[in-house]
Amino acid sequence: GRGCRSSDSYCFLKNLKRAHTLTVLFILTCALGYVTLFEETPQDTAYNTKRGIVASILVFLCFGVTQAKDGPFSRPHPAYWRFWLCVSVVYELFLIFILFQTVQDGRQFMKYIDPNLGVPLPERDYGGNCLIYDPGNETDPLHNIWDKLDGFVPAHFFGWYLKTLMIRDWWMCMIISVMFEFLEYSLEHQLPNFSECWWDHWIMDVILCNGLGIYCGMKTLSWLSLKTYKWQGLWNIPTYKGKMKRIVFQFTPYSWVKFEWKPASSLRRWLAVCGIIFVFLLAELNTFYLKFVLWMPPEHYLVLLRLVFFVNVGGVAMREIYDFMDDPKFHKKLGQQAWLVAAITATEFLIVVKYDPYTLTLSLPFYITQCWILGIILVLTWTAWRFFIRDITLRYKEIRRQKQEHKYERDKCLSNGDGHSAILDEQNGNKLRERKL
Repeated sequence: GRGCRSSDSYCFLKNLKRAHTLTVLFILTCALGYVTLFEETPQDTAYNTKRGIVASILVFLCFGVTQAKDGPFSRPHPAYWRFWLCVSVVYELFLIFILFQTVQDGRQFMKYIDPNLGVPLPERDYGGNCLIYDPGNETDPLHNIWDKLDGFVPAHFFGWYLKTLMIRDWWMCMIISVMFEFLEYSLEHQLPNFSECWWDHWIMDVILCNGLGIYCGMKTLSWLSLKTYKWQGLWNIPTYKGKMKRIVFQFTPYSWVKFEWKPASSLRRWLAVCGIIFVFLLAELNTFYLKFVLWMPPEHYLVLLRLVFFVNVGGVAMREIYDFMDDPKFHKKLGQQAWLVAAITATEFLIVVKYDPYTLTLSLPFYITQCWILGIILVLTWTAWRFFIRDITLRYKEIRRQKQEHKYERDKCLSNGDGHSAILDEQNGNKLRERKL
């Protein structure tokens, strides 16, 4: 589907990837060597260590962008998605390094990234006074609402807008959104940050921020599904307006695939969808627990960079998972980005478990435990009924109906006097039908 002419930028970079990769790496290595050999090396071990690590990462990213395997996306350019694949590897290696440090060393290591880190931070509690209209405060009765309207409100909206573009399914987005609010209710005894007012949970988060983000995301998906894509070369467009429009459209998908998860169609798809929802919720929880155990303030740029990272790699991972589920004969194994996202999510959780096991082992309140046990029992019961009991019941009813029809036809043939041959034919047909069933 990628029409390739010598004037296209894709073909140019593809040829560059195949023929001149070693040249690019050689030039980058020479540039780094020039910096280290022809300048006076500072007598600062920490500075030199950081600079060496950054240079090593740059060389790896340069190699990966030119040599890594292409993913399912081709816009704005395959090299862009290869870059994020290599960033995934670097981030996973960083997490493995943090995992093998002591708790104190791991927290103090963050000072090498930002000297302001490595200091314990108080957690903000969004609960407390939950009156929407506070008559006791005569100057500002609505002060509780204004206190909750911080920078995380637009972050919730844009986050769910982008998640909808990744998942491309309304009901899955709503389930994840509502399930995370239940997780906040369940875990507010561990993290004070999860303690919120009821209207903050359901009105501001689920309905306004998350719901509006999902709605806008679904509208964008509808526009992308109906949009006609005409990808012609930039230099073949005669007008400057057309060239500018073509440049802007370079950042829209090359083609569009509508996700139809159909979780109830088979047990395999149902388990896969449940696994996707579980990993999404675990990645969401890791955001809060990581900044808690590594002492990072919520507004720190590392927290924002992690979210930007997951937006880019999550879209590729979801497409690879859907391709593997929808057409397993063509996509015989799960994509590389999907495996990396799963490994990163699991490693982040292991860091949280190691760095603060006391917080994670705080027992749930009894009524919370009862609610989760009831929910799990209902899900398992529905699964057993839908994919086992229902199928067995339908198969039994079908066999019983066919036997009744066969008995009626046999009795009819016997009453007409030609029963012997009809019975034999009926028995042979019966065996064939049972074999097919």
